[in-house]
Amino acid sequence: MPHQPPQTTSTHSRREFLWNLGGGLGGIALASMLGQEGLLATSQRAFPLHHAPKAKRIIQLYMSGAASQCDLWDYKPELAKRHGEKFDPGEAVELFQSAPDKFMKSPFAWRPHGQCGKWLSDPVAPLGECVDDIAFIHSMVSKSNVHGPATFMQATGFVLPGFPSMGSWISYGLGSMSEELPTFVVLPDPRGFAPNGHMNWASGFLPAEHQATLVQPSAKTPIADLFPPTGTYIDAKSDADGLAVLRDLNREHEASRQGDSRLDARIRSYELAARMQLSAPEALDIRSEPEHILKMYGLDKDNTITPPQAAIDTAQEIEYFGRNCLLARRLLERGVRFVQVWSGADNGHPRRNWDSHEDLQRDHGPLAAGLGIGAAALIKDLKQRGMLEDTLVLWTTEFGRMPCNQGSVGRDHNPFVFTNWLAGGGIKGGVSYGASDEWSYKPLDRDKPTYCYDVHATALYLMGIDHTRLTYRHNGIERRLTDVHGKVISEIVA
Repeated sequence: MPHQPPQTTSTHSRREFLWNLGGGLGGIALASMLGQEGLLATSQRAFPLHHAPKAKRIIQLYMSGAASQCDLWDYKPELAKRHGEKFDPGEAVELFQSAPDKFMKSPFAWRPHGQCGKWLSDPVAPLGECVDDIAFIHSMVSKSNVHGPATFMQATGFVLPGFPSMGSWISYGLGSMSEELPTFVVLPDPRGFAPNGHMNWASGFLPAEHQATLVQPSAKTPIADLFPPTGTYIDAKSDADGLAVLRDLNREHEASRQGDSRLDARIRSYELAARMQLSAPEALDIRSEPEHILKMYGLDKDNTITPPQAAIDTAQEIEYFGRNCLLARRLLERGVRFVQVWSGADNGHPRRNWDSHEDLQRDHGPLAAGLGIGAAALIKDLKQRGMLEDTLVLWTTEFGRMPCNQGSVGRDHNPFVFTNWLAGGGIKGGVSYGASDEWSYKPLDRDKPTYCYDVHATALYLMGIDHTRLTYRHNGIERRLTDVHGKVISEIVA
C-alpha cells in the first residue's frame, strides 16, 4: 500500500481564497452541487485488503494521565504482603517526580470474575461480566515517562509530534463505510483535552481528509460550525449569490488545474458537512434509546447533562464516560469506522484525569467507576446487537503507575510496565498475554516486552491489513504506523 503524494501546482490567490473560506453554508452547498455535477476530484480510494478481516471497525478507549495497572487489572498479592516495606527491586529506579519509597498495596479490594477467573479491582467490577471476551496484555512498555510523548506513542506510534494517529491510518487504509458520517470520530473528555490536544488525533502527513472529526456530546454544540450561527447576515439571496460566484470559480479552477489535495479535502469536507446536517443530529440524540439501555450506561431517560465540576465526582464520571460510550456505539452502527473515546483531561488541579500523584483512591475510584460501567455497557451492548464479533475494542493509557508510594497515598509514573486490553473482533477472550513481575514494576520476562507497535500491528491485522505494507512516502521515507517495529500478537487472536 505505498503511496506517493501527488505533486501540485502553486496558485496562491485561488488556493488561499478557498482554503480560508471557513466552512459556511455557501461552501457546503457548493460541494454538494459540485458532487452532483461531477466536478469534484475523485475521492482517494481505500486499498485492497491483504487478507480476510476479522473486524471492520475499532473503538479505542484512551485513559489520559496513566491509569494504574496494579490498581485495576494486574492483581499482585505481593503488594499487600509487603505493604509498608522499603521498595527495593535490586536495581536503580529512576522516577518522574519522586524517589522510591515503600511498597503500597492497592486501596481497592479484588475479586475473581468470569469463567477465566480474572481478578479485577472493585471499581471496575462491572467489567467482570465481560472478562471472558477480553484479552489482557500485562507486559506493555513505553519509551517515555512524560505524558505528552507517551500519549503520542500510544496514539500515533511515535513519541514526537507530526505523525498520523491510528485512526487516521485506518481511514487512509480502509476508507469510509458511510457517506453520511465521518470515518474517524473523537469523543473527548468534557472537561478538556489530554496533553497534546488535537495533535493526538491529527492526520500528520497523510491527506487532511483523514484527520478526526471532533464531537463533544456534553457540549451545547456537539459539532462546531456544522450549522451557521443564528442572527447573521446569511439569507437565501446572499447564499444563492455566493453559490453562483463560487460555482464559476471552481469550474474555472477544475478546468485548468487538478490534483490539489488540500482543496480536494476541503471541498469534500463541505460535502460531508452538508450530509451531516441531516445525519448527525439523529446520531447524537440518545434520547431515542430505550430506558433500559440508558440505565445500563448510567444515564437517565432525559439525557441530563451536568456541567463539569472542579473536582472528580463519581456520578459525573459515570455520566460523562457512559454518554461517550453510548454515542460511540451509535456512531459505529451508523458506519463510522474508528471512534476514539477519552477519559481524563489535562493535568490541571484539582486532578481531572488519571494522573494520581497525590491520592490514588480519590482519583482512580470515581474514574474507574465510570470506566467500569461505561465500558461494560458498551461491550454487552455491542454483543447483544451482534456487533462485537466484528468490532475491535481497545483500552489503553500512556503508561502505568509504580508499585511504591509517592507521598502518602499516590503513585508516580511507571513506563516500565502497564496494561492494555482488547475485546471483540477476532480477539481470543478470557486470556492474559505477557506478565509483569511480582510487584507490577517491570515485565516478568524483560527480554520480551510488548510495545504499542505490537498492539497496532495486531489491530491492523484484525482489520485485514499487513502493518508492514500500509505505508505513505514522506520526506523520502516509507512511513507506517508501526515505524520499523511490531509483530502480530497471535496468542490473543482467535
